[in-house]
Amino acid sequence: MAAKLKKGDKVVVIAGKDKGRNGEITRVLPADGKAVVSGVNVAIRHTKQSAQGQGGRIAKELPIQLSNLQLLDGNGKATRVGFRMENGEKIRFAKTTGEAI
Repeated sequence: MAAKLKKGDKVVVIAGKDKGRNGEITRVLPADGKAVVSGVNVAIRHTKQSAQGQGGRIAKELPIQLSNLQLLDGNGKATRVGFRMENGEKIRFAKTTGEAI
């Protein structure tokens, strides 16, 4: 199946503890069906000080299921993603507005 969400897409969380929060995809893990979104699903990790870095409480963004994310269209609303052929090229488009992504 083609990738509906890609790195750099603006998305909104539609389910879970961060429901309603927006962010940008920083990394996609297609084998796991997950993505890392900036500012969403943040956990605090306690790390020991080392020669490479300072210790303490460090916020880390964890992966979230792709099924819990929806793309934001030009109006800032959540939308599903569709595919169509234009000029012999497969493109993604927002189902709500019909505009190409």
